[in-house]
Amino acid sequence: MSQLRLAHFSDPHLPPPAMKLGVRDALSKRALSRFAWRRKRRTHRPEVLDALVADVQARRPDHIVLTGDLTNFSTLEEYAAATAWLGGLGAAADVTLSPGNHDALIGARAGDPLAAWGAWLGDDPAEAFPKVRIRGPVALVNLSSAVPTALHLAQGRLGEAQIGRLGEILRTLRDAGLYRLVMLHHPIAEGAVSARKSLTDAAALREVLAREGAELVLHGHAHESLVTRVPGRGGPIPVLGVPSASAAPGRHSEPARWHELAISRDGEGFTTRVAARGVTPEGTFEDLGAYALTSPARR
Repeated sequence: MSQLRLAHFSDPHLPPPAMKLGVRDALSKRALSRFAWRRKRRTHRPEVLDALVADVQARRPDHIVLTGDLTNFSTLEEYAAATAWLGGLGAAADVTLSPGNHDALIGARAGDPLAAWGAWLGDDPAEAFPKVRIRGPVALVNLSSAVPTALHLAQGRLGEAQIGRLGEILRTLRDAGLYRLVMLHHPIAEGAVSARKSLTDAAALREVLAREGAELVLHGHAHESLVTRVPGRGGPIPVLGVPSASAAPGRHSEPARWHELAISRDGEGFTTRVAARGVTPEGTFEDLGAYALTSPARR
């Protein structure tokens, strides 16, 4: 396979199932998030998300990239509902998920709550992040920035171990001649979001990318369309973000959108074509525009 067609969307914020908060929850960040959801549920509409998923599936991409925030409060009920939703989205081998801050809202009390999502995180559920999936000419390098944070913060962190392994992974994939698509929930460019919502070790990640390079970075979290660049080996690396996949038109946030990316070999390099699909006031999806990305020189 010399070409791969990817669909990228993010932040679906699935509607939470019925649940009761315990005494410990009432004093935690989970309770604060539940209060905020009373306002946000007018923005995050399940019918918009359903229409987006139907639009994605109708265009039959080779692979789906989903950059986090399936849940809102990271409860066991939400994890179970999200697992069922992922099963309807596509085969686990054809969907790669990078968890978001809402998927790790508070510290786990027993075991790994994301274990049920393991088949969508990577080919080997036991593999630590970064997880690598190779599909055609593309290597999906999946990072996890999902960590519990204090009240009123929506920050992410990769950690030294994950960033340390990333350099060797990117170097090995470059030597193999593969297109390196890095995916995570939080934006990585300076100033993309406020400090309250930032990736706290983004500078360390940018240093690795500047040294080893990558062809593309995808993220969510900001709930808006972002096109930024960060320094890379041989030239700037494009960084693309999308709005929430469930954001209704006419609300305060940017309405739902997803990107179709066609990645193909072009001589010794690659061509990346991006087509944006956005929700209309009628609840259908339409073409918003298309463009091509120039990847950094590979050397």
